[in-house]
Amino acid sequence: MELLPNDQLAFNKMLNSIRESFELCGFVPLDTPVIEKAEILMAKGGEETERQTYSFKKGDNDLALRFDLTVPFARYVSQRMNELSFPFKRYQIGKVFRGERPQKGRFREFYQCDIDIVDRDNLSLAYDAEILSVTYTTFERLSIGGFLIKINNRKLLAGFIEEFGLSKKLSKILREIDKKDKTGEDSVKKELDSIGCTFEQIDKLMDYLNLNGTSDKILKALKSYDIKNETFQTGLNEMEELTKYLGYMNIPASCWKIDLSIARGLDYYTGTVFETVLKEYPEFGSVCGGGRYDNLAEYFTDQKLPGVGVSIGLTRLFDQLNENGLIKNDEAATSRVAVVTLGDYSEIAYGLVRNLRNNNIASEVLIAGTGLKKKLSMISKKGIRFAAILGENEIKNKVITVKDMDSGKQEEIYFENIVNFIKGA
Repeated sequence: MELLPNDQLAFNKMLNSIRESFELCGFVPLDTPVIEKAEILMAKGGEETERQTYSFKKGDNDLALRFDLTVPFARYVSQRMNELSFPFKRYQIGKVFRGERPQKGRFREFYQCDIDIVDRDNLSLAYDAEILSVTYTTFERLSIGGFLIKINNRKLLAGFIEEFGLSKKLSKILREIDKKDKTGEDSVKKELDSIGCTFEQIDKLMDYLNLNGTSDKILKALKSYDIKNETFQTGLNEMEELTKYLGYMNIPASCWKIDLSIARGLDYYTGTVFETVLKEYPEFGSVCGGGRYDNLAEYFTDQKLPGVGVSIGLTRLFDQLNENGLIKNDEAATSRVAVVTLGDYSEIAYGLVRNLRNNNIASEVLIAGTGLKKKLSMISKKGIRFAAILGENEIKNKVITVKDMDSGKQEEIYFENIVNFIKGA
C-alpha cells in the first residue's frame, strides 16, 4: 500500500494510537528481523504458510521473509528466556510478507500490530482474557465504530470433530471451517465432502457451528451434547473460565460473543481463538485475530513456553476504512508554521524556526517560490496552517506577520510572543 502524504499522516496517527494503547496496558516493545531461516518460519505454520512464504537462498542458507510476527517472537523468547522476566508481555508493530493474490483489502506486504504474553510451564487463562481486554481498549481508543470480538476454543472444535473419528483430517477440516465467513457455508460443505466427511457428519458439524445466543445459552447447549471426549471437555471448562474473567474485567457483553465457527487458519493455535469484526461493516471480515499457542516454542527449546496473543492487520484495516470514507485525512503536512522572507533575512528566519522547534512547534523555512503571493499559494497547497512573514517592515518593528491559512486572517505578533500565539491558536 502506497499513500499520499495526508493519508500517510492519518495512517501514522492510527498506528501511534495502537502503540499507545499497547503501552498503556503494560506491554513492552520488541523488533525482530524481517529475514529468518526458512526452517524457523516453517516450523509450525502448516501447508498454507508454506505456500504463502517468500523464501530464497543466499549462499548455503535457506532464508525467508517473515509471514507473521508470532513465530519470530517464539524464537526470540526461547533464545533469551534467561534474560527475560516472566510472564513476558511484548508488543511489536512491523511489516510482514505473504505471497497471496493481491486484491481489494489484501496485500503481499502489510503492517501487523501484535501483542503476546508468554510464561514458563503454565499460563493462566486470565491472560487470554487480558489479551481480549487490550483488544477492547485498543478499538475503543481508535474510535472507528462498534466492534464485536468473536471467541471460540479450538479444543471444543477438535473434540467435536474427534467424536466422528476424523482426527486424521482435523487440520484440513479446521482450515475449511476458517473459510466459512469468506466463502460461505455451501462452499465449506463441498470442501468437507471432498476430504471424506459424510453428509451426516457435515450436517451435524454445521448445526454445531451455527449455534447462536448469549454465552450462557451456548455453554448450556454445549453441555447438553454430553460429549465425553476429553479434549472437548477441557475446551468447555476453559471457555467457562474465560467468560468468568471477561466479567471480572468489565468488558461489555455487547462487545464480545462466543462464536463456535471461529477456527483460525494457522496450525499453532491450541486453545482460545478469537477474531474482531466491525459491526457496521461486516463485509470487512476479520480486522483482528489471535489465540492461545501452548506449543509454539517447542521447535526451539525443551522448555514449555505457553503464550497467547492477538494481531491487528493495520494495513488492511486502514485501507478498508479509507476506501469507505471513514478516515479523517485532512492533515497534509507535518509543519504547523512555514516561515517566508521578503528579502535577505535567512539568518532571522532560521533563528525563528529553531525557536519554534525548541518549543515543539513543527516548522520550516519556505525557500522556493518568488513573491509573496506565490509563496502563500505553496503554503496553502502543502496544507500548512500558518505563514510567518518576514519583510522589511517586520524586521524594523520587531514583529512577525502571521497569516492563518484556514481563515485568511493575519496579524502582527512580537517575536517574543510567537510561541504562545501559535500554541494558543
